This record gives sequence, C-alpha cells and structure tokens, in this order.
Amino acid sequence: QVELVESGGGLVQAGGSLRLSCAASGRTFSPAGMGWFRQAPGKERENVAAISWSERSTNFAASVKGRFTISRDNAKTTMYLQMNSLKPEDTAVYYCAADTALPFVPFQDEDEYNLWGQGTQVTVSS
Repeated sequence: QVELVESGGGLVQAGGSLRLSCAASGRTFSPAGMGWFRQAPGKERENVAAISWSERSTNFAASVKGRFTISRDNAKTTMYLQMNSLKPEDTAVYYCAADTALPFVPFQDEDEYNLWGQGTQVTVSS
C-alpha cells in the first residue's frame, strides 16, 4: 500500500512563499504522474499543477502559471510545489495525487488519479 503524505502548509502573508512536499511511502512506488489539487471552502477541487513521471511534461492552472513550480526529487518519491507571490485566493486545502495508470501524461483531470493524500492547509492573509 502506497501512501501520499503532504507537508509544508501553513499561514503566510500575501506576496509570500511556501513550499509543499508530497512524500510517497510504503511499497515500491510505481511509475506515476503526479499532481497538486486544491479545494477552497465552498468550491470544487481544482488542479493546480501536474508533472509526468519523466518530468518532461508539466501543466499548470492559468491562475498559478508563473507563480508556482512543480518538481520531483531524483528518486521520484517526493514531489514539490513551490508557491511564490501567494494571493489570498490561493487559500485552500492542497492535495497531492498520483496516477499510476498513465504515468507519462500530466493530467489535470482528478478522475485520472488513483492515489490521494490527506491534504495540507494553506492560508494566505491579505
């Protein structure tokens, strides 16, 4: 059983930065595309960024493009989301997810992902 555990969330002022991590633990982690999603109160969960297993392909939501970057460590067991120039509208619970079925495509559709973390809260104050 593979588990995904997010960390790095917290409270930050507008204009600040945070770095989220998503660590995969458990049995050997299969090749997997991975993504970050977020859900704000009263809103649907949305994709923020996604990265393929090879790291050659990434996708970003228009609202975060240019401010957020997504990466993985060399062992491909940890994924990161570097969030800069944070805005109050970035406030949400952030989830990481893994897609082991089609790992070379950075999907933005949450239905493509079969493993999910528990989420970490990010709050941006104005």
